[in-house]
Amino acid sequence: MKRLLILPVLAFLATALADEAPSPPSSRYETRELHDRNGIGKFYLGREIAHVMGHQAADWLERPEREKEERTDKMVAALGLKPGMVVADIGCGSGYLTERIVPRIGARGTVLGVDIQQEMLDLLVKKMKAKGIENVKPILGAEADPKLEPASCDMMVMVDVYHEFEFPYEMMRKMVAALKVGGQIVFVEFRGEDPNVPIKLVHKMTEAQVKKEMAVHPEMEWVETKKELPQQHMIFFRRKP
Repeated sequence: MKRLLILPVLAFLATALADEAPSPPSSRYETRELHDRNGIGKFYLGREIAHVMGHQAADWLERPEREKEERTDKMVAALGLKPGMVVADIGCGSGYLTERIVPRIGARGTVLGVDIQQEMLDLLVKKMKAKGIENVKPILGAEADPKLEPASCDMMVMVDVYHEFEFPYEMMRKMVAALKVGGQIVFVEFRGEDPNVPIKLVHKMTEAQVKKEMAVHPEMEWVETKKELPQQHMIFFRRKP
């Protein structure tokens, strides 16, 4: 009788311990002790993931010289935005890009400003209110989920953001699900191929690496890469029919 009682107790304890035990790390990622000090020591398809820029550095996003350095006017023009579009600004920060998207999509369009830092979204809301912009929706995302509705977006734009995703595979799966058929995802990243671009290595990406990481998402296809910006390339992918 005692033996029969002990077995259910042992089974219960085993289940409880299993529930408390941390999940095993995904085989998609690799952790290395020796790594770039500007990275988190976690690698995805051979690339080290960079540290996220904190909200304390928001002023750098709004620096007056940014337009000249990055030609953000040309960047926004090259996106091919149209009135009425729903555009997700992933990693929107303080809203530097969001503000520049709004005039091109018009009052019928919507910008979804996604960030994982509430402090950044607070800055975004404050800026939009000051400028009288009413068609921007702030969304507090998570490290592996942008919290976007399925098939809701015509375009998603990431400006120097993707390389900081702690869970790039999981995040992209959610982004793809939130994209309309024919919709586009645009990577704007400092060119990793160019040693003259004065940005820390883990905060740059090569075109080949971006394509390598997007190749694991069969719903997406590369469309084009625009290289007219001074330091960044714009890499466009489209959701297949």
